[in-house]
Amino acid sequence: MNDLARGHSSATLLEASKLGIALSPELRSLWSGARLCGPAFTVQGAGGDNLALHHAVLQAPPGSVLVADVGGARFGHWGEILTVAAQHRGIAGLLIDGGVRDADEIEGLGFPVFSRSNAILGTRKDFRGVFGRPVTVGGITVHTGDLVVGDVDGVVALPSARAEEILDRADARVAHENELMKRVREGRSTLDLGLLTQVVL
Repeated sequence: MNDLARGHSSATLLEASKLGIALSPELRSLWSGARLCGPAFTVQGAGGDNLALHHAVLQAPPGSVLVADVGGARFGHWGEILTVAAQHRGIAGLLIDGGVRDADEIEGLGFPVFSRSNAILGTRKDFRGVFGRPVTVGGITVHTGDLVVGDVDGVVALPSARAEEILDRADARVAHENELMKRVREGRSTLDLGLLTQVVL
């Protein structure tokens, strides 16, 4: 699958952006090794209610990442059945400021989910949701179309208007870091190199 983030890590993208695009570190991958990457499709839901997520699965374009605000509520807003439905629709992953469940099953399906908690409490189905409007997730405002990238280190949301610029800077940053690592392997100290660059070592 084409990686819209050019394979860059969340940390590299954050440093390259020089922007406040890092979501709260409390939002973590549901299973080890998950990588989230795709344009956001925003969902405003309600805590303890997952009807909005059912509708979002039907409305989101293939390849998109569902980005849902449910107020951080510790309920199982998402599980195995919604995961299978999302995969059938070609959805790339889920980022939710709230709880999810069925972690083992979702890992077995290979579907990337980043959430605030793993919670088993069931949900009601009353609020249909609001879609395509900005949502606040992990303390960051995310718009539909922003590039969302998540990995073991955390999650970032690149503003769509600046994504290509940030990715280009990330390419240059990685090339520079590779040159620094080459010098370290040749015997240069990190202290010496630290005097020559602003790169975080």
